[in-house]
This record gives sequence, structure tokens and C-alpha cells, in this order.
Amino acid sequence: MKNVILTSESFFSNWTIQGVVNGFIAWLFGVTGPLLIVLNSAEIGGLSDSITTSWIFAIYIVGGFSTIGLSMYYKQPIAVAFTIPGAVLVGTTLVNHSFTDVLGAYVFTSLLLLVIAVTKSTSVFMSLIPLPIMMGMVSGVLLPFGLNIFMSVLELPLINGATLLVFLLLTLYKRIGAFIPPILGAIVIGFVLLCLEQPISFNSNSFEMTVPGIFLPTFNLSTISELTIPLLVTVIAIQNAQGIAILDSLGYKAPINALTTWSGIGSLVNSFFGAHSACIAGPMTGIIADKTSGIKQYRYKSAVFMGVLWILFGLFAGFVIEVIRGIPISLIQLLAGLALLMVLKNCLVASFASKFQMGALFTFMITLSDFTLLNIGSPFWGMVFGISLSFIFEKNDFRK
Repeated sequence: MKNVILTSESFFSNWTIQGVVNGFIAWLFGVTGPLLIVLNSAEIGGLSDSITTSWIFAIYIVGGFSTIGLSMYYKQPIAVAFTIPGAVLVGTTLVNHSFTDVLGAYVFTSLLLLVIAVTKSTSVFMSLIPLPIMMGMVSGVLLPFGLNIFMSVLELPLINGATLLVFLLLTLYKRIGAFIPPILGAIVIGFVLLCLEQPISFNSNSFEMTVPGIFLPTFNLSTISELTIPLLVTVIAIQNAQGIAILDSLGYKAPINALTTWSGIGSLVNSFFGAHSACIAGPMTGIIADKTSGIKQYRYKSAVFMGVLWILFGLFAGFVIEVIRGIPISLIQLLAGLALLMVLKNCLVASFASKFQMGALFTFMITLSDFTLLNIGSPFWGMVFGISLSFIFEKNDFRK
């Protein structure tokens, strides 16, 4: 009983304003840009509103409970969501394959993820990739978020410009920033100015709980062969790899095989609600794991807060989507970029500060290029070519 009380006291203490804010920013990022990709894929695939709603319900509900469970168990800030490039792949696949056949590919992918986790193949895969090369891939993924900071100001000079200015001033004047975290000040100014210029309106009738559907998969060899391998790559080598690299760079020991296991379990549950693969969310993990979220051992609470918001979003997806659609995407991009700023800096330092600099550079550039081959995106090919070129030009680094 005494241990239970201590655990309870430990959980409800040591929360920080900045940690909660980072959880909110990670949530806000996850329910805007990535959500629009899912909605676009559903439209391309000709899915009904009921199927699309169920898809959204699953990816956020399953992601929310997985985030809370993993973060509290391992005491690490682990953000679980869905594979963003996988959502793009699903849209193109639905054009030529039936919805239930695509569900069959989801199930097959989930089972393969579980096999990979049981055989501990993920750990072997991750151990073969030098950390600077992995961080070069993560830097290439995150750099566009940094660039969006300045592009967003061009789109909405007054709102986004004032938001950026407040962030910089609070960062510069550390005494004020100690009481008002820079990103919190930026959020407040951004949304106040937004409401003054273009008030957000919504239909109160949409405030009702989401009712998901249950769908049974069918199995088509053609669909499975087209979708399974790309989905596996996006989960393990792109999304999970980003999250693991970020956690390791901040001094955590990411539970690699456990993350693969729960990606498989989450993906399997998702598939029966019409949703695609679950995975670790790299950029969102970067936001909640940042040093500004507080003392290292308590940063997982930022993930727990984000997970709760994830679940609420899934339960009231229709209402929240309507509100979110009223927020300019450029403001969301600005806030996400500001939240990831220090993460990006640390990733760049880890990429080029020591060994494997040539491999890290090519990985970084190829990841930025949006190069696609065999329906597999540039982060994967960045690592493939980066490791290959590093092995040719930097053999001494491999020997050491």
C-alpha cells in the first residue's frame, strides 16, 4: 500500500507548464497536418464518411492509449500515432484495390511486425546503423519544420510574425521566459491575434461522440505484395527509427523490440476499425522529449498529457476536426517548427560532430530530396545510400 501511495504522489507531482505545453503542441501538430494527409487519402480512395471517421477514431484512440501505457511503463516520452508516409501509400493503393483487401494487407503487416519483434530482428537492424547516420536521417526529416518557421511568416505576416517575435523575445529575456515559456507565449499571442482577425466558428451540432465501425478483412495476394513491404519499411525504418534515435540522443535507452511489438499490436487493432499501421511518431516524440519538458525522468508526463488529448480527439473527432480546420495550417507549422527547434539543433550536432560525417551528409541530403523508389520514401533510401557510401569512404570509422 505504501508503494502505491508513493507511486501516486510521484505521478501527480513534478509536472511543468512547459511539459504540458509541449504535450499540447505535439497533439496540435498530430491532429492537423498528418490528419489532413489521412483525409486526403480517404478522398483519393473514395472511402465513405463512416469509414473515414472510423479510421480517424482508431488511429487516435489506439495511439493515445499506447502513448500513455508505454510512457508510464518505461518512464520515457514515447509518442505513438500512425505512419504518415503509410497514409499516403494507402491512398494510392485504394485506387486499384478494394477497401477490405487493403485491410487484409494491414493485418498481414501487423503479424509480420510481431514476428520481427519476437525474433528481435529490430534490435539487430538498429545496431547495424551508426548513430550519426541515423541522426542525419532524422535531421533531414526535421529540417523542413525549421524552414516552415520562416515560410509561415510570409503567408501570414501579422499573426505569424508577431508569434515568432514573441517567441524570440521570451527566449532572449530568460528571466521573463522562466515564468512564461517562449512557446506558451507564442501560442497565446498567435491564437489571440487569429481570433481577432478571423474568429473560428463551428457548428455546435457536431459535438457528439464518434461511433466507429468494425470491418472484416479479405486477403488478396496482389494487395498484400504491393502494400505490406512499404508499410513495414515506413513503420520500422522511418517512423520508429526516428523516435528511437531521438530518445537515444537524449540519453534514454529506447525499448526497441517492445516498440516494434506494440506497433504490431496497435496496427492489428487498427485494421479492424479500417485504420492503417500504428508506429512511433518521430517529430511528436521530439517535441515532448525536448529538454524544455522538464527533468529527464519526468518528461514522460508530457507524453501522458498528449495521449489524453489524443483519446479525447478520437472520441469527438467530428467536432474537433471542424475547429482545427479553422486554424491556418501556416500557424500550426510555425508552432511545430518552434517546438522542434532545439531538437533539430541537437540532431544536426549529433550528425556531424564526430565520425561517419560523409555518410551522415549523404543521408541528410537524400532524406531532404523527397527521393522515392518502389513506393518507399527518401528517409529509408537516405539511410541505405548513406551507410553504403560511408562504408566505402569511411572504413576506418566502421573499424573503430
